[in-house]
Amino acid sequence: MKVFTLGEEVLREKTLPVEQIDDNIRSLIERMFVTMKEHNGIGLAGPQVGEKLRLFVVEIDDGVQRAFINPQIIETSAQTSFYEEGCLSIPKVYENIERPEKIRVQALNEQGRPFILDADGLLARVIQHEYDHLEGVLFIDRGDPEFKQKTVESFKKRAERRAKKEAEKKAREAKIAAKIAAKDGLKAGTRC
Repeated sequence: MKVFTLGEEVLREKTLPVEQIDDNIRSLIERMFVTMKEHNGIGLAGPQVGEKLRLFVVEIDDGVQRAFINPQIIETSAQTSFYEEGCLSIPKVYENIERPEKIRVQALNEQGRPFILDADGLLARVIQHEYDHLEGVLFIDRGDPEFKQKTVESFKKRAERRAKKEAEKKAREAKIAAKIAAKDGLKAGTRC
């Protein structure tokens, strides 16, 4: 699966509730776990793979795969802490972000069963990070505004460079195709 990166619209849109938990949703969740692991991540949300659905997956160092469908954070602790965060959608960018240390979240699992989870430490942080994705919020929105601006500008420049290279590649391919067509036209013309 493609992991969408900063600058792509889907990352800034609010997601829609999952209406029906069926084999398509379960398959999506399985593919998300695979994609997350391929990219050495510990969490991945629907918008990051182009799905505007309220779901995310998490697997931290405890090895437990957790899927959250239509989650709601229903309680947060007053105590907060800073921790360096990164994101598969903003590769190679890290910043210390302040978040509540403990949370309570309710959601549905892959079988459609409701559950409530009390989480702290890294698990609480990852859930909050992925939950933000469902609201169109990225971790850089919660940090230093100057850092966010520099990051956004950097990714915009990267996207412009990629677009320029792609346009140049297409122009070269079109030029080659035109030369081949011209040669084929000459050959066809000499057969009379």
